[in-house]
Amino acid sequence: MNRRELFRLAAVAGLAPALSGLAGCDDDTTAAAADAAPGDGGLPDADLPDAMVDDGLPRDDYTGPPGPEGTFSHGVASGDPLPDRVILWTRVTVPDVAAVRVFWEVAEDEAFTRRVAAGFAETDAAVDFTVKIDPEGLTAGTTYFYRFAALGHTSPVGRTRTTPVGRVDRLRYALCSCAALGQGNLHAYEGIARADVDMVLHLGDYIYEYGSSTGGGVGNGESVYDPPHETITLEDYRRRYAWYRLIWQVQDVHARHPMVCVWDDHEHANDARRDNAQNHDEATEGSWTDRKRASTQAWHEWLPVRSAMDRSRIFRRFAHGDLVDLFMLDTRLYDRDDPSRTPDPDQSMLGPEQEAWLYDGLRDATGVWKLLGQQVMLADLMLNGARINQDQWDGYTENRRRLLETIVDGGITGVVVSTGDIHTSWANDVALDPFDPAVYDPASGRGTVCCEFVTPSVSSRSLPVLTPQVAAFIAEANPHMQWFELTQKGFVILDFGRERMRGDWWLYADVTGDTYPEPSWAAGYSCTPGDPHLVPEAAAPEE
Repeated sequence: MNRRELFRLAAVAGLAPALSGLAGCDDDTTAAAADAAPGDGGLPDADLPDAMVDDGLPRDDYTGPPGPEGTFSHGVASGDPLPDRVILWTRVTVPDVAAVRVFWEVAEDEAFTRRVAAGFAETDAAVDFTVKIDPEGLTAGTTYFYRFAALGHTSPVGRTRTTPVGRVDRLRYALCSCAALGQGNLHAYEGIARADVDMVLHLGDYIYEYGSSTGGGVGNGESVYDPPHETITLEDYRRRYAWYRLIWQVQDVHARHPMVCVWDDHEHANDARRDNAQNHDEATEGSWTDRKRASTQAWHEWLPVRSAMDRSRIFRRFAHGDLVDLFMLDTRLYDRDDPSRTPDPDQSMLGPEQEAWLYDGLRDATGVWKLLGQQVMLADLMLNGARINQDQWDGYTENRRRLLETIVDGGITGVVVSTGDIHTSWANDVALDPFDPAVYDPASGRGTVCCEFVTPSVSSRSLPVLTPQVAAFIAEANPHMQWFELTQKGFVILDFGRERMRGDWWLYADVTGDTYPEPSWAAGYSCTPGDPHLVPEAAAPEE
């Protein structure tokens, strides 16, 4: 029996997922195999069951010569879900063509016998042959399957989900950040792909800009990057994203869950800000404005984000029923001043426009919980009487004070902060002054304004100064830090209910091996909407 006949019988029997479904979560090679063997890209109407022919939606009508076997070599993805729509993404890999017509379809089942939307799009070199579809009219809180077809080939199937409306009793989010290739395998992505979550929040450093043998904590000859040099131009950034998206763990996590993304610094250059970056030299690397424009364009092309006219503005808000209001922030690039070691009332991490947007949104939010997705640690971090990392909110103490006072003065409850960037795991109470016993009590949690869950890196190394001795000093100097772990990689699952939420760290002792290891539960902390003080959980959650 040939592939076409087998597909027809499977579709009639409702078993098409066996042929065209998601990469199997029990076999590390499945995603790569699916990518290397594209489907047939559409059958004649006479070969299809009536449910697929008579739904009144367009069908793939390509009848020309087949394209290359790797037409969909970068997989599929979805993101920025809303109640009635979600961004669907793919890329068509074709040589020497001006434009490509791409067919897309969405269904309630993985066999695509209950299709709900379909259509055509065109892509070309202006967007690096990427495709973004934003189908309207979907049903809230519903799981869908989607795929693309072009040049006689069919993409892998992706699974996505729209956001709920009305009363919601439970929502689960996976947090991840910081995937430096050459420093470890991306096992955390596969762990998230296997997890039961509603969506993934990627908090930045999706790619790294360094070259193959560049210092700065990445590369050092451990991996041959593409391009092998540092990414500076639009073509450089596009090649780096394309290189990442060939990795099967990256494809698997995107195919399994919708993702909501923000950038951090390495999508542009290390320690990036509005006007400059630590890893940018205008004398040798050209205009910072030009480099930001190039990196921003590539980010919008290669990630499943809903792009506004102003592509520099990525802060945005999502309502997930009446349970969670999600605020995704840009604490990195939009309007960030240079940091300062002394308080400066005119200085901002967010910029005045984003600050006003956030404070107004927090005051207006009606969800039980208000979840902030952002890049750098909000809680104070002191060592030997000094703030040791000016790149995080410690370099913007007045902006932090304004944020926390907005929460306190507005009587805003249920504020939870999710953070990446620092390559390590932290469970933090956040207070106006955590070092003043009259303001904050670490035992009872009195004075806690909000709590913070910091996800470790997917693969990027921790700072070499974070030794066990330093860890002991950090714990003694920072009583509001309820728990931290400084060496292992992994991800966090946030589980929100109406009366309580908890965050759990799932960590890998070693990410250098090729075989996927199951993560271990490292810690869990919870709080209630009326009391943001984090309290420890005794055991891993029951699924």
